[in-house]
Amino acid sequence: MDIDEKTMHVLRKAFATVDKLKRGYVEAKDLEGMFNNMGTAFDVEDLNETIKRVDIDQDGKINFDKFVIIASNFLQEDDEETITNELKEAFRLYDKEGNGYITTQTLKEILKELDNKLSDSDLNEIISEIDEDGKGKVDFEGFRELMI
Repeated sequence: MDIDEKTMHVLRKAFATVDKLKRGYVEAKDLEGMFNNMGTAFDVEDLNETIKRVDIDQDGKINFDKFVIIASNFLQEDDEETITNELKEAFRLYDKEGNGYITTQTLKEILKELDNKLSDSDLNEIISEIDEDGKGKVDFEGFRELMI
């Protein structure tokens, strides 16, 4: 599995968080907590089996390269269909009346929740791009485009 730069950044950050002393390795026993903190779905037995396969010398020390190999077994690559289905579900939660649209005000609230660093002018700019006709409504396609 090819790991994109964004995922690699997350892995480096997770590794560095545990390798505070910059020893260049983490203990195998720490991997379960690392994956939990990253929100990675995994089975503990599968994780232990993967660690045994990758930690050839069985010293319990996992360097970053080994960590990436282990992590790649548990990272899920969401395909477009999965992402679209998740977005549809999220859209339905906000389109409570089932009108086929959400208001731009609701969309602002969603965006603010996702990134609290967005200023009001940032939000207004994003909304104006999505709500080209100025009706204050966003359909699923507009929502999907924005979220992807």
